Amino acid sequence: MKQFLEDYVPAIKQLPLKPKYTKDELLIPNFLIEENGDLQIYYAPHNEHINPHAKVFIVGITPGFEQMNTAISIARNCLEKNDSLEEIKYQCKIHARFSGSLRQNLLFLLNQLNLSEYLGIKDAEELFTTHEELLHTVSLIPYPVFIKGKNYTGHSPKLLKTPFLLKYVEQNFIEELSNFKNILIIPLGKGVEEALIYLAHRKLIDERQILRGFPHPSGANAHRFKQFEQNKSSMLAQLNLYFKGESL
Repeated sequence: MKQFLEDYVPAIKQLPLKPKYTKDELLIPNFLIEENGDLQIYYAPHNEHINPHAKVFIVGITPGFEQMNTAISIARNCLEKNDSLEEIKYQCKIHARFSGSLRQNLLFLLNQLNLSEYLGIKDAEELFTTHEELLHTVSLIPYPVFIKGKNYTGHSPKLLKTPFLLKYVEQNFIEELSNFKNILIIPLGKGVEEALIYLAHRKLIDERQILRGFPHPSGANAHRFKQFEQNKSSMLAQLNLYFKGESL
């Protein structure tokens, strides 16, 4: 089930060199991992680099087309320069993770929680720049998922009620998490949080690591600021306890 850049190099090399692609160029059989009904899972190369020294683990539901687009464009450019596969995986990770407006919204909320103070940095933005060693990002499903050609959001169908998708969480995500110890997990949105709590109840992860109440920062979530304010005091308390080394 786990996919590797090595196997997709020929397909990526077939693409023209350019900064952006269309869905017609990327949602093609060469990148299709598997499908089930209206659900399709495609390959993108930005979730293969691991940062084992991270202190914060930010988790999304699944990469969207924008992330897929960025990652494959970076990979195509790197292949043209004959970069090593490990370097390509790293470059795809740092350029594609929560790219676009999503990252800016995420940083704004993290700064509202004063996360940077706990980590000894000046601003949450440094997690993506000068102090990227403190951050690891991933999605519960590491590859882009689409339903009828549109980004899958985790709601319809429900992730926890869809074995076709849940197997990626139970296998790929748990395997990746095993590379880390004592790491704070920040789920982006209720759907991710519910999935993590599900894994915690199955004793696959420690529930005390999960920051509960963080909204999905996407602009498509019109209620993100309201949700954040409703849960802010609780999240501040959780962070305070976590970084003091106590139970959440």
